[in-house]
Amino acid sequence: MAQKTQDRANQILHLLLQKGQSCVEDLAVTIDASPASVRRDLIKLAQRGLVNRTHGSVELAGKMTYEPFRFDAAFPLREERFSNEKRRIAIAAAEMVNEGDTIALSPGTTTTQVARSLRHREGIHIVTNAVNIGMEFSSLPNARVTLTGGSIRWPGAFSMVGATAFDSLQRLFFDKVFMGACGIHPDHGLTVIESDEALVLGEMVKHARQVIAVADASKLGIFTSVKVCATSDLHTIITDDSVDPELVEAFQRKQVRVIIV
Repeated sequence: MAQKTQDRANQILHLLLQKGQSCVEDLAVTIDASPASVRRDLIKLAQRGLVNRTHGSVELAGKMTYEPFRFDAAFPLREERFSNEKRRIAIAAAEMVNEGDTIALSPGTTTTQVARSLRHREGIHIVTNAVNIGMEFSSLPNARVTLTGGSIRWPGAFSMVGATAFDSLQRLFFDKVFMGACGIHPDHGLTVIESDEALVLGEMVKHARQVIAVADASKLGIFTSVKVCATSDLHTIITDDSVDPELVEAFQRKQVRVIIV
């Protein structure tokens, strides 16, 4: 695309990220372009698999249907829990990513939303041990995605763990890692349930310049069985506006930046 067309397309994608759905006329007014130009942009974006057009409306291409969902609905059900909050968190996280960044994404429903918020971005390298996040980018010709490899050990999960996943991280370094969690506690750090997963995610943390936790407010102030990293390893937490203000202050006293969306 020419630079002017690319800039306009990026504006359209950013608006769709925020609004979820729109129409040609509203997009044209918002970005100060002609409806004809917007239609041409949408045709190109649809060809790239970034938007869906149906009966006068347009939306960002969203979640894909994975074959395992035919037999196990656990992941889609988790996605629906606090879905609006996760979407706002994901948009805020995506806005922290700069062109040229190498980023890591842990498995999880919120990090999956972060991936979807990055599908239109070019010039970044994404590393993940989540099979489904790799699938989010599989239809994009310009996506640069590295999967760690490893074993999948739990029903309904897309997390790759084990020696292969761990070893593949040894020669990689990340500008930012976006980390989901089962719990994030001011005193006990970021925790998950499975020890094998914690080993891989902990290695991601060690290789990152910035560690950014993405979690809805229900995950804050609790901790589960296995620590991924200490609170002191976290640079930023992005959460929703139902978070307890006392928890925010507790994290800030630990020198962790808290972004509320």
